[in-house]
Amino acid sequence: MTAVSMASAGIASVLALAMSFPAAAQDREFGGEIELVDPNVLRVCADPNNMPFSNQAEQGMEQAIAELLADKLDREDVSYSYFPQATGFVRMTLGSNLCDVIISYPQGDELVQNTNAYYRTSYALVYPKDGDLAGVTTIADPKLKDKRIGIVAGTPPATYLARAGLIGRAKPYQLMIDTRVDNSAKSMIDDLGTGDIDAAVLWGPMAGYYAKLADADYTVVPLVAEGPGPALAYRITMGVRASDQEWKRTLNRAIRDYQGEINEILLAYGVPLLDEADEPILSQSGKTAQDLPLPQKAQAADVTAPADATDTAARPEPKG
Repeated sequence: MTAVSMASAGIASVLALAMSFPAAAQDREFGGEIELVDPNVLRVCADPNNMPFSNQAEQGMEQAIAELLADKLDREDVSYSYFPQATGFVRMTLGSNLCDVIISYPQGDELVQNTNAYYRTSYALVYPKDGDLAGVTTIADPKLKDKRIGIVAGTPPATYLARAGLIGRAKPYQLMIDTRVDNSAKSMIDDLGTGDIDAAVLWGPMAGYYAKLADADYTVVPLVAEGPGPALAYRITMGVRASDQEWKRTLNRAIRDYQGEINEILLAYGVPLLDEADEPILSQSGKTAQDLPLPQKAQAADVTAPADATDTAARPEPKG
């Protein structure tokens, strides 16, 4: 596997890469636009340090999905253009023709053209499996009264904590962080382990992954019964350029044909998958995401940023 690190590239190198690729690209005319999709290499836009999604060691679930797609689409290799998934991510990667697909992108965002959704998940509540919160499924549950709950500031679940009268005792964690020195999701689960908080509310993929990495046993409950208010469940698609219509259709066919294998990857990384009726999607063996073992390479992932990591912010979570 090869990687093009955009994290430390200057403007000159960005332009050089963007200008050098079209000669080797697939020149397909469609709807008045030229599709610049490499026919031989699956070129993926990714964050360099944002597990469980991706990292430069290629241990993330997006990278496992990319490997699956490359195999099924007969690509010779997978390459990555890395840039922090914060302001400028789309412009500096997909928009600069340095890569051809963002593996995970919320449905409805106008910065990219969305494929069909390939998974749906929600924010989740995490608490010790055998503690006094056993059986809690909503933020409004009376068992949470007087409990200290970790919450990422500015995310939709904060509305429900405020409605339940829990926000005063809540411990806030930053949404936009420098991943060289901080990891809000890991910090929250670590605090849950030490007893600094009694429960945690996190974006589902992060909740499931870090709960599985922890030494303790945790229950991960998708928040799907909170009543009227900001959306907590989201459909996730792949993102491509607006001009890449044929490429979008190719990916849609792959999603349709290999959905089962994609689900197995997501569940293994701890993603609490939901169907359109908010019911959990199980593995082919009938197990939940939390019952499946993490992939070996994900267990070995270093979830702290390298010392020379770029000044970056973590992937923004979906907002209602």
